[in-house]
Amino acid sequence: MTPERLIKLTIVCLLASQCIACATVPSNSADVGPSVAESDPWEPFNRSVYAFNNQVDSIVLRPLAQTYDQITPRPAKRGVSNFFDNLTSPWITGQLLLQGRFRDGSEQFGRFFINTVYGVGGLFDMADRHQLPNHETDLGATLAKWGWQESRFVMLPLLGPSTLRDGLGQITEILVEPMDQELRKRTGPGVTALDVVQTRSGFLGMDETIAESYDAYAFIRDGWLQRRQYQLYGEETALPDYDDFLEEDDGSFSP
Repeated sequence: MTPERLIKLTIVCLLASQCIACATVPSNSADVGPSVAESDPWEPFNRSVYAFNNQVDSIVLRPLAQTYDQITPRPAKRGVSNFFDNLTSPWITGQLLLQGRFRDGSEQFGRFFINTVYGVGGLFDMADRHQLPNHETDLGATLAKWGWQESRFVMLPLLGPSTLRDGLGQITEILVEPMDQELRKRTGPGVTALDVVQTRSGFLGMDETIAESYDAYAFIRDGWLQRRQYQLYGEETALPDYDDFLEEDDGSFSP
């Protein structure tokens, strides 16, 4: 792997880490069921990796995202976001077709065609104005559809919260997504950095919520697992009410 490709992969990994880690958790859910605990048998290792990822974000990514958010006009940020979202449409279309979702796949390809041709390369979301649905899926979802439904939770270095199945999907997507790879080959690492920073800036509002949680690692893990469960199967798992937990805490802590 060339140094330039390694830099690209590292930056994109940081992006994935922050996008996934900022999944939200409902405030009115019940106690965690056994499925959450059983899915995280590597918790000590995962916690150490989370601490490392958090340090990288605090030192590098968050300050850049805050600066970008402050100096970039809202219409410009929206256009940049639309552009990078449009780049993923061919990959999403392929995954939808592999999952047997042919109608969804045709709609997603239609979005890509309309936004690319009439939306100035994707800067404007013209397909949304025509009420064309925007579908979200990935290779991990395709593997789940093919039968790999249960997978162990793991906190990946730089990539963040995932499972063995979804981690494989993430890495594959980073390395082979066609439109994204072609753009970065032509433009260099600057475009990759812009993609990372603008996406991270969209989740700055979650920083305070995560920081105030009693256990940030558990908060992110449980939220990610619930979000992923809903994405794959349309089902929500029971998660703890962290706000109530904090109110009931007497200030003492026992390891």
